Amino acid sequence: MRAMERLTITLTVMLAFLIGFNSAGAADAKDLKGWGIGDPYHTLYKSKESERLKATVVKVLEVVPLPGMSPGVALEVREGSETIVVHLCPVGYAKPSEIGVKPGDKVTIRGCWAEVGGKDVFMAAKVKKGDTFEFKVRLSKDGTPFWTMTPEQIAKELQNKDD
Repeated sequence: MRAMERLTITLTVMLAFLIGFNSAGAADAKDLKGWGIGDPYHTLYKSKESERLKATVVKVLEVVPLPGMSPGVALEVREGSETIVVHLCPVGYAKPSEIGVKPGDKVTIRGCWAEVGGKDVFMAAKVKKGDTFEFKVRLSKDGTPFWTMTPEQIAKELQNKDD
């Protein structure tokens, strides 16, 4: 029963955050430049090649994945002796301070590998911390970014535990 209560609390907090963010006014198009479904960056996400990483967050940072794109949020994580850059979302969707993870956190990340700007990076669909926290940014099944969805679509997807 305790796990169900934690899950309910987690989903409620995430839903409140996302609805609050979207009702406060979604990011302007300029804050999402280059992050759309039709943009080259999105085509790099290959949902059929999805993997999981278990890592420790080293730092949370801002990146510009490709020239001309709006800044994005990324994690630098350590998996064993390897340091990996994980792209999460545009800053217009969530700022680094709003993603719910910090240096030292142990996380499990679902996503896929891509070469972005000549560098190997991991493009995340979701980041899990423990049993009670998830930060979802894409649909696992097809890679649709949450920042391109309506608040209603996001609320529906947050109800799906499998995604």
